[in-house]
Amino acid sequence: MLYFGRWKLLAIIGAIALGVMYSIPNLVPEEQRYQPNAAGEPVAQGIWGYIPSRAVNLGLDLQGGSHIVFQVDMDEVRERQLASLRDDAIQAMQGDGPRLYRSVTVIGDEVVVLVIRPQDRQEAYDRLQSLQRPVQSQPTATSFVQENVLDFASLSDETPNEIRISITDAQFESIQDRTIAQSIEVVRGRLDGLGTNDPTIARQGQNRVLVQVPGADDPQRIIDLVTSQAVMTFHMVDDRIDPGPNGEARVPPGRQIVRRSPSNGGGFVVIETRELLSGENLTDAGVSQDPNTGLPAVSFRFDPQGSRIFADTTRNFRGRRFAIKLDDEVITDPRINDPILNGSGIITGNFNYETANDLAILLSAGALPATLTPVDRRTISPTLGQDQIESGRIAIIIGFVGVIIFMLAAYGVFGIFSTTALLVNVVLILGALSGLGATLTLPGIAGIILTIGMAVDANVLIFERIREEVRLYKRSPMLAIEGGYQRAGAAILDANVTTLIAALVLIFLGAGPVRGFAITLGIGVVTSVFTAFVFSRLLAVTWLRTVKPTKLPL
Repeated sequence: MLYFGRWKLLAIIGAIALGVMYSIPNLVPEEQRYQPNAAGEPVAQGIWGYIPSRAVNLGLDLQGGSHIVFQVDMDEVRERQLASLRDDAIQAMQGDGPRLYRSVTVIGDEVVVLVIRPQDRQEAYDRLQSLQRPVQSQPTATSFVQENVLDFASLSDETPNEIRISITDAQFESIQDRTIAQSIEVVRGRLDGLGTNDPTIARQGQNRVLVQVPGADDPQRIIDLVTSQAVMTFHMVDDRIDPGPNGEARVPPGRQIVRRSPSNGGGFVVIETRELLSGENLTDAGVSQDPNTGLPAVSFRFDPQGSRIFADTTRNFRGRRFAIKLDDEVITDPRINDPILNGSGIITGNFNYETANDLAILLSAGALPATLTPVDRRTISPTLGQDQIESGRIAIIIGFVGVIIFMLAAYGVFGIFSTTALLVNVVLILGALSGLGATLTLPGIAGIILTIGMAVDANVLIFERIREEVRLYKRSPMLAIEGGYQRAGAAILDANVTTLIAALVLIFLGAGPVRGFAITLGIGVVTSVFTAFVFSRLLAVTWLRTVKPTKLPL
């Protein structure tokens, strides 16, 4: 227990040195560590390019940022589902025999099928039953109930030509849950691509999504990025038709006038309505450089199916222009000079790094399943966060000083060991937060303060056990220290393992402030065991071998 081999000693020193190295960036201003390059990206400068340069990420409650609540347009989702049900109903009633229906329309929240002859209604009803399938609903936490997707109204003699179909509440609830979940994943992908620090994205209520982005001082950019549908399609351009200065020219069927985006020069262009490719065929998008101008551009790559279609299109329509349409704007419409056979392309325009990166994020994250509308937006003042940081710093200092005074008064030289271990503990926590890219929140500061108390508690158990070894068993200093650490180790390990389990549960299941508290608590448990049981023992052994006391000062 009291022997530290060379490799064990090097491992302890290395772990502490690594913690110090990852903690140092928190003491250096960001402008001294990073400088923007030609493209506007922050790049580590000087020595920071070779050592860790990332500081601890601060949460929304500490550094301020944007708090936005989006509402998911479930009416749009319902309309889309009813339109899809109408098309499915038409498909289901098509057969080899005579046509059974006069019309299939959406009226309110129902699809109404009008059959040509009343005597055909039962056959049409039977065919429509093929659309029925079960959906699982969960009325309680422990039971599931099979319900139908569609609700067929009872056939009435008063309307012998009519069949009414609606979507059941259970099915629409399932669709709503799926739409919210997909929206959260798309929003998460877009914000992650923006390089934001640990944004909070969670469901709020029945049809809302909460987005909190620490450090974001431009909520409108977040809103624009999140609310864009990002439906990307590829069309051929029809240069034979002049769209007119205001895009009001008459066009034949199969053609459409679309506005050009500002980055594409503005104005209007006539495109074919037929889609050659869609954003679903994209596998990757990122910021690159226009080889002709050196300005930022957006590169993209298709999947195998899209690559084949893109190759055939560029081969068959050489000399013509094709348009890339994003939502309601054409973002580029280059001329095809040569076949493109490698399945990749580049979007050029009047981009800077920020706008090119935003477009690449939209293409990579995919389209939203429904429209998101901001219903609540707030900008959290960084001044408030700075006040909270100062309050937390004062609380840590007061707690730290109080613990030091108590430990020195109660345990003398062993109090110095525990105090040194406590300082190393805080440095390791800070280094771990920086190295892991975790976010420090106000509850996280509370977790650090709690960790300080837990670390001291471990040292108290060890020192009291050493006292017992001396007073009850009359052990020598060497045997007393060895027995104290050995016998207290099991209790310390058990207590910290149970705390770590609770912290891990909160990390994986919690969100927001709860998760911030759990992260610092979990890291603190690990570092506390290391500093209290390993590092303080190293200090005690070093002192014991150097001073060689005949009696322990406890």
